[in-house]
Amino acid sequence: MRFDDRPSATLRVAVIGGLLFLHLPILLIFLYAFTTEDKSYEFPPPGLTLRWFAVTWNRPDVWEALELSLKVAAVSSLIALVLGTLCAAAVSRSRFFGRESISLLVILPIALPGIITGISLRSAFNLFDIPFSTLTIILGHATFCVVVVYNNAIARFRRLSGSIIEASMDLGADGFQTFRYVIVPNIATALLAGGMLAFALSFDEVIVTTFTAGQQQTLPIWMLEELVRPRQRPVTNVVAMVVVAVTFMPILGAYYLTAEKVARR
Repeated sequence: MRFDDRPSATLRVAVIGGLLFLHLPILLIFLYAFTTEDKSYEFPPPGLTLRWFAVTWNRPDVWEALELSLKVAAVSSLIALVLGTLCAAAVSRSRFFGRESISLLVILPIALPGIITGISLRSAFNLFDIPFSTLTIILGHATFCVVVVYNNAIARFRRLSGSIIEASMDLGADGFQTFRYVIVPNIATALLAGGMLAFALSFDEVIVTTFTAGQQQTLPIWMLEELVRPRQRPVTNVVAMVVVAVTFMPILGAYYLTAEKVARR
């Protein structure tokens, strides 16, 4: 019996409809970044212009929010890389009582609703009299960024043969040398992909940031404030395009890194 590999017309229509449902709102945001009208979302736009890009470029509040978002995302991703890799190594390469429970606790922050994580962090910061600052935002973001790195790292650790580690030890390498020359090259793409996903996740986080930021504004929080009390709506759409670009590139890079590794295997 032969099966036709070509998708049916119904399946093609369903796929196209699903893609439009997911991406058409994003395309509308891009369209309204060029509109000449700055108060309403009239469709079709009365005209198209590039002047809002110049206006956005000269807005210092946008640059401050962007700088804070990049700083938080970079530091949170770095913390997540260290903690996520160590947790993955401990869980995958060791056998001890409560190992599965620890694994569950590591991934729990991303499974819980963001508002629960935000309220918990805010309560903890208040309890220990920690003032809200860039540090509290970073700590909040690191809680769920660790999960992304952990999931990528543990999947690669489980595919890593223990025999090559034993061979390295038999040849006289110590633990640090084995980690540097054997383990890291084999898990490097997984760590890089996890770090890029963590960066993208941190960059556009809103809910946890709302509870841990105090008076500071990351770029997503700035966008939320602009939507509530709009001054120049096309500027918000231009910033949204930047957010999409900044988050899309790491996700795309992580996808190709993991796909390339799987293809080589």
